[in-house]
Amino acid sequence: MPPPTLDQLLFPSQAHDVGGPATLSRLLGDLRRADLSIPNRLRSAAEDAAFVADVADALPALPLVANERCGSWYVDPARKGGSAYFKSTDGHTGQWKFSLRRLNLHLLGLLGEFGGCIIVDSTRRGKRMPDALSKTIPTWCAVLNRFLFPSLPPSAHALHTPPDTVSASESAQMAALLPSFLDAFRSLRPDDLVRAACRGRPLPTKPLRPVWITQDDREHLAGFAEGLAALRRDWTVVICCTSSRRCGAAHGGGGGGGSSSSEYEGRGYSYVQGAGDDTENWAQGLTPGLFWRWRRELLDAAAVGEGEVEALIRELVAEEKKEKEQDGHGHGAGGDGGGGGGREGEPQGDDRRRAWERVREAVPGKRIYVGDLTALAGAAAWERDGACVVVVREKVTPPEEWVKGPRRVEVGLGKSKAASRALRDALPVVCESVLRYLRQGKKTPDDGAQGQEDTRGGPPAVVVLCDSGRDLSIGVALAVYCWCLDDAGNLRREEDGDVSFNKTAIRIRLGHIMTALPDVNPGRATLQSVNSFLMDWRK
Repeated sequence: MPPPTLDQLLFPSQAHDVGGPATLSRLLGDLRRADLSIPNRLRSAAEDAAFVADVADALPALPLVANERCGSWYVDPARKGGSAYFKSTDGHTGQWKFSLRRLNLHLLGLLGEFGGCIIVDSTRRGKRMPDALSKTIPTWCAVLNRFLFPSLPPSAHALHTPPDTVSASESAQMAALLPSFLDAFRSLRPDDLVRAACRGRPLPTKPLRPVWITQDDREHLAGFAEGLAALRRDWTVVICCTSSRRCGAAHGGGGGGGSSSSEYEGRGYSYVQGAGDDTENWAQGLTPGLFWRWRRELLDAAAVGEGEVEALIRELVAEEKKEKEQDGHGHGAGGDGGGGGGREGEPQGDDRRRAWERVREAVPGKRIYVGDLTALAGAAAWERDGACVVVVREKVTPPEEWVKGPRRVEVGLGKSKAASRALRDALPVVCESVLRYLRQGKKTPDDGAQGQEDTRGGPPAVVVLCDSGRDLSIGVALAVYCWCLDDAGNLRREEDGDVSFNKTAIRIRLGHIMTALPDVNPGRATLQSVNSFLMDWRK
């Protein structure tokens, strides 16, 4: 067959519109997709990470904190002091909120120990900084200052926002909401939450003060550090570091970034603002952990071309999946949790200890654990220790197949929001099965166990698993916590009769879980299913 001639080739715009002329918008779209390629994103993330490293070098006394989901792309794991979970949606204009679901109280111990921290995030679409840094964190600081330091003068309780990003009018509207935010926070009875979140670290002794730094300040880091030293005499500083540099808004449409001409190690490429955002649309399974582990290899492949870097990503993702399947680990704290199946077998040697390390206690002291499905490798050890295991799977199964035995429930609910909505119908079965098992005076003879007590000591544990370990399993754990345990944390008795719940009581219990596991993220639909089940008078 002879080689094709030039007039036989179809370019991207023509392929979409054979027989018609290429439109300007389609041509621009093709160019923009090329700008937002994986090689450009990875090299942009590396450039932004270099700026974050410079900030950390200028402020060596303060730990780096990645604001998830994308902050970890820019923070070297070797220098990472923790993760935060402030959402820009809580700071959007007219929608300001102090989130009772994302309390971030675990940062208080870090702030108390070091006198401050550097929270790293990025933004896209031509913005100077994300709303999470310019508005959500300032609101958080102001509310906590009023709670932690009620006797200090009003100046310590003021809302501080960046004047070049947030107008005086908007800042005043946000400040007017602070009393109601504080009342909502106090409704959670947060004293115990705050103490538990610090985990032995001291609370801050000075009020919190947000301070902002962007790549516009790159040439003045020494002066920034000097000014900060003076500020730290009276404040606990929360440095809000925007890792990405601002591109023109004309390049910053949807899809995760704007672009401009830039250089990395002498090789030209199009810079992508907020390169680590919207990973579900471009990363092909690549995570921040994999990026930093194979950073040099990925950047070298990116310099060659998109085909080379995509092939390497597929190889790395497959290898990581294989490693997780082999060792059974997968709860992935800090933003890299995985999913998938697991191996079940009899515990031998250290397998029992490792089995419990694969899950995390969602409610401290209450023996309710959560994890993802790769942790199923420890199922034999858990059941041998007398635990009740609840598994939430993606493959839909009929309700009559959910209860596998006195201490094993497996519900198949589907994926994403459909699964979260289906959870409402599964919770009565799950919670009643767990409660029935916990109330047993002893296990059934054919169950193969020796008694209801956990062989490690104490009452039996409950282990809840889902694909991610961060959404549905958290909803089930919350429902079990409310349904099976009273306010004192004791098992509900049959003679207690029907128990009523309200949103405040459920929020308090959720606060306990989110304080223990700040990196989990139960979806709105998941929590709505839990509320619907617990507050439904018909149950």
